[in-house]
Amino acid sequence: MAEQEIAGETIIEDDVVASIAGLAAREVEGVSGLGKSSVRRALTERLAGTGEKARLGVGVEVGKKEAIVDLSLVIVYGFNIPKIVTEVRKKVASRLMEIAGLVAKEINVDIASIEFPEKMQATGSKPRLKVE
Repeated sequence: MAEQEIAGETIIEDDVVASIAGLAAREVEGVSGLGKSSVRRALTERLAGTGEKARLGVGVEVGKKEAIVDLSLVIVYGFNIPKIVTEVRKKVASRLMEIAGLVAKEINVDIASIEFPEKMQATGSKPRLKVE
């Protein structure tokens, strides 16, 4: 039996797109987190739910087929920032297409701060391996 297409509109909310972008950015080695400062981020993450954590530090403008993403990243000291930004852009664009069928028109990245491995170990965060 042939499949029948059923007409209708699909709307993907900005928060969903922001969550996808935030989670994708955090998959890149050398990205410690998203958001403005490590103190503010730590407080917000403790008080926020899982979905809110993923959107912290992410702004989006979503159209029917395209999205513009603004990311604020916290980078682990010792990683090459231009390489990380390139990988983040690739990962976010790929995930937006795979999951939401959206083309990333722009992915703007703001490096908000640097996390030092010594502090991450003291607070119980897992340091990631250095990219070479």
